[in-house]
Amino acid sequence: MKKLLAIMSAAFVTASAMAQVNIIPKPASLQVGNGTFTITPSTKISLSTAGLNRQAAFFNDYLQKFYGFKLPLAQGSKAGKNSIVLGYNKLNGSKPGAYSLEVNNHGVTIGGDNAAGVFYGIQTLIQLLPAQPSKELAIQQVSIVDSPRFAYRGMMLDVGRHFFPVKDVKKFIDFLALHKINNFHWHLTEDQGWRIEIKKYPKLTQVGGCRNGTIIGHHPGTGNDDTKDCGYYTQAQVKEIVKYAADRFITVIPEIELPGHSSAAIAAYPKLSCFPDEPTEIAKGVTWAGPKTGKQVQQSWGVYSDVYCPSEYTFKFLQDVMDEVVQLFPSKYIHIGGDECPKDAWKKSEFCQKLIKDKNLKDEHGLQSYFIGRIEKYLNSKGRNIIGWDEILEGGLAPNATVMSWRGEQGGIEAARQKHKVIMTPTTYVYFDYAQKKNEDSLVIGGYLPLKTVYNYNPLPAELTPEEQQYIIGAQANVWTEYIANAGKLQYMIFPRMTALSEVLWSKQDDKNYEDFKTRLAEQFKRYDLWKVKYGQIGDE
Repeated sequence: MKKLLAIMSAAFVTASAMAQVNIIPKPASLQVGNGTFTITPSTKISLSTAGLNRQAAFFNDYLQKFYGFKLPLAQGSKAGKNSIVLGYNKLNGSKPGAYSLEVNNHGVTIGGDNAAGVFYGIQTLIQLLPAQPSKELAIQQVSIVDSPRFAYRGMMLDVGRHFFPVKDVKKFIDFLALHKINNFHWHLTEDQGWRIEIKKYPKLTQVGGCRNGTIIGHHPGTGNDDTKDCGYYTQAQVKEIVKYAADRFITVIPEIELPGHSSAAIAAYPKLSCFPDEPTEIAKGVTWAGPKTGKQVQQSWGVYSDVYCPSEYTFKFLQDVMDEVVQLFPSKYIHIGGDECPKDAWKKSEFCQKLIKDKNLKDEHGLQSYFIGRIEKYLNSKGRNIIGWDEILEGGLAPNATVMSWRGEQGGIEAARQKHKVIMTPTTYVYFDYAQKKNEDSLVIGGYLPLKTVYNYNPLPAELTPEEQQYIIGAQANVWTEYIANAGKLQYMIFPRMTALSEVLWSKQDDKNYEDFKTRLAEQFKRYDLWKVKYGQIGDE
């Protein structure tokens, strides 16, 4: 490989010519040549290694959608003139997902150290294409060797508060793929909606998948829209989405929230509550639509005290749910939430207080740890590991848990020091429901997260030693949807911040430069226009 790079470097220059090529995330090594190669409908895709059809199909689908043509495919072909050759190339010392890409007078060669590496090479090739539709696509001659900084590169979408149809979820996954993001965290259950079909418990979607109305404006709102808000994914649709993501080398990690944020499940099956006969709490100042008696799906945002009761009935229910979930999602991780679980009901419950005593637990935080530990043990028996929000540290961390640190980085720091894997996702850097500019013209939850802040994030805390930093497996951004009700608003909230995130997760920290990034982003804005998506601007800084 070193000999090959030495030969290639003779035909390429660096530094001054680099400005001509605007690739995000920034590659580890980029050399730019003087000429171009033009892709036309007669250019063929040659698979020098079997099993790379998914990569070729993604590129062809992209060409068809945005340029109006596809390329012929040839299996097992050798490199020739006017061809794009896909194959394997062992890149010594690089992390999984590494690739090399060379464009010369005759064509393009992409070599990945594995199948994902070839796919990431395709994403870089897409960024070499002009952002204007044409049947002749001139691309710059380049030589690139690249690999990811972090193994875990994620984005979360909350479909509990607002439901997004399958087509919108697939489009979201496409955006992740185009940014070399490899994990889709799918937040499927909430106080305001249960969004995944569980065949053993049909009321979860029949009852829990619908709320009778939604507040208008900021919580507690200025009124209620009095409109039923319903939606869920059938198991067939879940399988379809999981496969769609897998074809793009993205793992779907489902989140089944527990023990808090469980109002929708409790509305469907009231015995899951410690107080099944008490009506659902309506937050102060909220205008309510429909019945107020019995258990109801929440219509406003926030945190609610009616949480899962740690009873054998509840554990049987959750084990049954997880049995179906693990059949649908091949991910090694199942996210179990664990955040924002008020202890009010547990403090009032005679059953819970007796359980704390019987299990020799310290307090309600210990009870939560017991709850999480039981679910973890069950999922471990199914060959899965859990991820939880950083509140799962309270009362003691479950033995094999990965911590997702959202309330700043301290939870992640603590977990890493305990030798647990950590995914950083602090509000101050990667909550994409926060405002992009100081005066947003649409409703957002609050906060202020400009592009520059996202870009300058380093997920490795300086407080950790190099050995402890090894437990930080990556980071992700979260899109909570209290105030995001449609695909256009979703696009506006993630772009261009997700593009900045991609460089945080992929590129070396020392290679990052915000002014250089903004230069490259100018070309990316043209690509957003090609995709016909809504996006924000660079914003206040």
